[in-house]
Amino acid sequence: MGAGLLTPRAHVIGAGLAGLSAATALTDAGWAVTVYEAGPAAGGRCRSYFDRALDCRIDNGNHLLLSGNHATMAYLERIGARDTLGGPGAPVFPFCDVATGARWTLRPSAGRIPWWIFSPRRRVPGTRAPDYLVLRRLLRAGPGATVAGVLGGSGALYRDLLEPLAIAALNTPPETALASLLGRVVEETLMRGGGACVPLFPREGLSESLVDPALAWLAARGAEVLTGRRIAGLRIEGGRVTALETPDGTVGVGAGEAVVLAVPPWVATDLLPGLPAPDAFEAIANVHFRRDGGDHPVFMGVLGGTAEWIFSKKEVLSVTISAANRLAEVSGEELAARSWTDIQRALGVRGAMPAMRVVREKRATFAATAASEARRPGPLAGLDLFAVAGDWTATGLPATIEGAIRSGRTAANTLISR
Repeated sequence: MGAGLLTPRAHVIGAGLAGLSAATALTDAGWAVTVYEAGPAAGGRCRSYFDRALDCRIDNGNHLLLSGNHATMAYLERIGARDTLGGPGAPVFPFCDVATGARWTLRPSAGRIPWWIFSPRRRVPGTRAPDYLVLRRLLRAGPGATVAGVLGGSGALYRDLLEPLAIAALNTPPETALASLLGRVVEETLMRGGGACVPLFPREGLSESLVDPALAWLAARGAEVLTGRRIAGLRIEGGRVTALETPDGTVGVGAGEAVVLAVPPWVATDLLPGLPAPDAFEAIANVHFRRDGGDHPVFMGVLGGTAEWIFSKKEVLSVTISAANRLAEVSGEELAARSWTDIQRALGVRGAMPAMRVVREKRATFAATAASEARRPGPLAGLDLFAVAGDWTATGLPATIEGAIRSGRTAANTLISR
């Protein structure tokens, strides 16, 4: 900062990816930043931890990044963590139908011209090149149009690619999921060519790639991240936040100091009554199995079973099941047994089911429906020097890592510009 100028200060409430994204952007712009996290660790729904039952570290969920996630890639570059991601190095997506035994690999060509749809070996079996023109419908989908309504008659292409892609990206059944949100995902990845569709994974874990490097980066630049510091209320006077209420006392917010609210929607509406926010949610179930080694694909799409995606990691084989409200009454033991059967069929693994951990996130994401979309707020909430961030805000994307990081950056840039 120039001589005689005061350093601007910001208070960021929440240390999930949206909060960390906002904090790093503000810090990079020369702001003094303090982050308040209610939990014992940063990362929110995107973190790693040691699981005693499996005797190893696991991620609380499985997340697939793509090279076209430009906000995420910029965030990783900023915190010096881009090289912590690995992957196949090419746009390669293996699938297995565990009901029929059929296997194939989707291989989009690198450039924007989709030459790959003319190759039977690179596209979905049973499809023809003209079938892929159906993707244009997503870009023209009207308000309220659902994925199933727009794409549901697309035969093998829908059943074997577009439906599982929609469920994974939107975490909502296609019968109610908003087609325009899927269109945005497809527009930013598949329609930009294989160069934007290269799968990327943390080599170690979510925290090691997305959280810990950000904390180290912030600390090295003088920012504070306070865990175990719950913000219980906001004191609002004269159209701005003047204090943060905590169980241990009040934190003053001086004139000219900014606040970023980067918490889940149900927390945000408690702190700021009247703030519009999605109020319907979908679960995600993840089943982690202690692995005994073996050469398995890094990840695989699964059809015809309970599992939807299999992720092979250093010490675990993990299964992800999205839009999992429908499985709320299925016991963890049954869910694990079904998932292990799918792993055996997909990967050829033999033997009894190993030690496992079932992790259910009941409110993993907002339901990506028209009703939820109408309740997603922008970054401004009518208060001076105050911004809202989170994957549930109006990012134009469904609830994804890319959406969370983009929202934090948008909130920060909004405050910087003001």
